Amino acid sequence: MSYLQPLTVSQLNRYVKFLLEESDGLRGLAVAGEISNFKNHYSGHWYFTLKDQNAAVPAVMFCEENRRLGFVPQDGMHVVVMGRASLYERDGKFQLYATGMQPDGLGALYLAYEQLKERLAAEGLFDEERKRELPTFPMRVGIVTSGTGAALQDMLQILGRRCPLTEVVLCPVQVQGAGAAKQIAAAIALFNESRAADVLIVGRGGGSLEDLWAFNEELVVRAVAGSQIPVISAVGHETDVTICDFAADLRAPTPSAAAELAVPDMSEISGAGHALQERLCFAMQQNLQSRRHALAGLLSRRVLQRPEELVYNARQRLDNASQKLHNAAKARVQLERARLTKTVASLDALSPLGVLARGYSIAMKENKTVSNIHELSPGDRLNLHLQNGSCGVIVWEVEE
Repeated sequence: MSYLQPLTVSQLNRYVKFLLEESDGLRGLAVAGEISNFKNHYSGHWYFTLKDQNAAVPAVMFCEENRRLGFVPQDGMHVVVMGRASLYERDGKFQLYATGMQPDGLGALYLAYEQLKERLAAEGLFDEERKRELPTFPMRVGIVTSGTGAALQDMLQILGRRCPLTEVVLCPVQVQGAGAAKQIAAAIALFNESRAADVLIVGRGGGSLEDLWAFNEELVVRAVAGSQIPVISAVGHETDVTICDFAADLRAPTPSAAAELAVPDMSEISGAGHALQERLCFAMQQNLQSRRHALAGLLSRRVLQRPEELVYNARQRLDNASQKLHNAAKARVQLERARLTKTVASLDALSPLGVLARGYSIAMKENKTVSNIHELSPGDRLNLHLQNGSCGVIVWEVEE
């Protein structure tokens, strides 16, 4: 009995892996199952088992792939895993390499919904201070929705009725199913890049939670939150709430309500304008009539009928003031004259000339008045000032 050349284990595993990866049927898989043995490794990679009632397959989802998800799976969650089947050579283990994952079933969807909402809220994407006021009179309204849905027709009808002059710019997108989130996010980005609208309506008509799921995906939510154009979220019916509603600048309960919120009702504005015009005319008439009455009252006053009396009265007041001024000046001159006379008398009483007139003289030595006997010596020359002149003398003798 002859044998073929033996293979090493590594060669065998490599060969099996090659066969698996070259199989078209094992690439681009979508496998539904229940998560079990989930492990979030410190490296960021996820390791888990995907199982159903009869079988199980190990799976791995690397961090480069799982960080794009809006939720973290848990044991017992039903999901649909996208990826490829291959072999881990070292252990010879057949496993599923996941490149994408989405919840399968309402329970898993609600869990993913709550996880993503909580995480984005912690980042501040839903904060009220981030939200902006909508323009009062937008010139262009952008719509991101399905081009064939009834919601679009309702919005176009309402926009045309309320504000016919407003231009509507439509970017039709897929609103459910695979690829819908990417199209919606790309449409929002396109509107912002081209500044093609003053306000955006992003939404669709009603449907199940699965139908509306594109508006719960992180890609769309971040696009809405990051839009430089104010966004109105209009997804589903009034009871439907998506994560986009929290990130948008304004939530409308329905697409029709979003159209009403986006533009003013020109008929109401026109009616309000007519009412304001009537009020303005009435107020102007009342003001004019009031001013006419005030003017008539002014014209009836005596000062306007006989203005010369103002001159007469002013002239009389001027005469009275002049007389008072003249009397005050005269009294002041008399008062000052009396004071001057008194002062002159006082000065005259104190004047040295008066002393000389009474027979006294003033002795001067070297132009200084001599007032003490000790200032004199025999032989000093003095000047004596008398009432009507002066004379020079020589001191003959000094005696105390």
